[in-house]
Amino acid sequence: MRLLRFLPQRFQHLAPEAIAFGAIGLGNLVLYFLIFNALIFIGAVKATIIATLATTYLAYLANRHWTYKDRPRGAQHREYTMFFAINMVGLLIQSAGTGLLKYGIGLSERSHRLEFNIATAICICIATLFRFFTYRTIVFKQAPTAADAPEPGFPPLPVPADADGDPSHDTARTH
Repeated sequence: MRLLRFLPQRFQHLAPEAIAFGAIGLGNLVLYFLIFNALIFIGAVKATIIATLATTYLAYLANRHWTYKDRPRGAQHREYTMFFAINMVGLLIQSAGTGLLKYGIGLSERSHRLEFNIATAICICIATLFRFFTYRTIVFKQAPTAADAPEPGFPPLPVPADADGDPSHDTARTH
């Protein structure tokens, strides 16, 4: 991974996770477009929903067992629920583009297939960014590190307040 050195230091730790997430995403993207284009005759929005639901379960398994395999497992029910809830928000993001073309502009799936595919690709990119950051911070949370834990036996010191109880008006610290 020599290319990591070209990334800013603060992003280097994200690279392996982003690569695994991206590989899973590309596989699901191919499957998504196969399903979407096979079912577009029933309507672009319906095809988007079915394709998203079909690929969501595969995405969960792949991300849980590859991208985030080293993350602690929360309660499986909570993890599934959060994963699918986040994917439903992603589904709304993806469906917004096709819905706008069909119902907002009035394009038809039969004559504007390319436009629907382009709009879907753009919305998938936006939804993917949303999913990446929410998976890593909400669904597959990092285990707390020793630096996150308070020191044993030393409770945090209270911030002194002035007479009216507002610590921002403490004259001893401001002068």
